[in-house]
Amino acid sequence: MVRLLLPLVLMLAAGMSAAGDRSSLWPDVPKATGAPHAEGNAYWRKHHMEMMRHDRDLTMRDGDRMIAASLKGCFDCHTVTDETGATVTYASEKHFCRSCHDFAAVKVDCFMCHRSTPDGVDETVDHAALTDRRAGDILAYLRAIGEGGE
Repeated sequence: MVRLLLPLVLMLAAGMSAAGDRSSLWPDVPKATGAPHAEGNAYWRKHHMEMMRHDRDLTMRDGDRMIAASLKGCFDCHTVTDETGATVTYASEKHFCRSCHDFAAVKVDCFMCHRSTPDGVDETVDHAALTDRRAGDILAYLRAIGEGGE
């Protein structure tokens, strides 16, 4: 009897998951407002960091600012607003990047130097202070290795 019921239970469970029931364990990723990526969302989810790193190198080393995977380009479609309609910054847990990166426990350091909102949005993060702190860390490190005789 168990052999007959087990396949039936498995088919019902598979049918329920295929019906679009989403697990509450996955992060709640905000919907984009623009056209879908030509390569598909699955491709971008998997390769976005490699693409952004490649384009960062083209910008920084070759001066090429006509790139496909820039943060500025991302915010054209992936801007999130709060309940009042105000655009959220990276400081908010609702920020598009944080929805997955917090879930995966991946540190994002892009916004130490770069904006986390589209141009024209007043962002209250003091990038200069973040950069100064980071520069202070580098200076402290250089002093430490200098004292160590390296």
